[in-house]
Amino acid sequence: MESHLLAYFYRLRYIERWSLMRNVMKENVAEHSFHVSIITHSLCTIANEVFHKSVDTEKAVTRSLFHDVTEVITGDIPTPVKHHNSDMLKNFRDIEDLAAKKLVNKAPSDLKHVYQKLIADKDGSELSRYIKAADLLDAYLKCMSELQAGNREFAVAKSQIEDTLQSLEMEEVHYFLTHFAPSFDKTLDEISEE
Repeated sequence: MESHLLAYFYRLRYIERWSLMRNVMKENVAEHSFHVSIITHSLCTIANEVFHKSVDTEKAVTRSLFHDVTEVITGDIPTPVKHHNSDMLKNFRDIEDLAAKKLVNKAPSDLKHVYQKLIADKDGSELSRYIKAADLLDAYLKCMSELQAGNREFAVAKSQIEDTLQSLEMEEVHYFLTHFAPSFDKTLDEISEE
């Protein structure tokens, strides 16, 4: 029997992010998922190589690839809408759970247990902190690029995300912001000079 699971995943490229805001450059969920995965890899690598921790980088990156796949069904609900109040957030989480079950059911029966863990199981582990931090950092970098292009629409979002990143109290995030983020304010010519 054919499985439609991967066809659903490929449709993430049609789900636009930041729908409530004017964007200079459009971004879709597939792009975002890739960015979150490479940032997750960076954060875990920083944790292991710089701060001598033992973070399972491969597992974190794999989980990060799937962190927003339910949006192929729910769409990208803007943060201010989701977090408008506790009832809205709870209802959204319920809808997200239903979308996760629908996607897992699209997997072939002998692979469902694998996709169940990646899509539907809530993992409150330390790895989730790295993925959440990467998700926020990608949003922060998006704000930086929009502001760099002269789009003031993202000024408040950038400030709010900075506050949230600081509240994580993760030394890996501080390292990332110090060593990687400044390059995102530069042109191609500037980053190619060295």
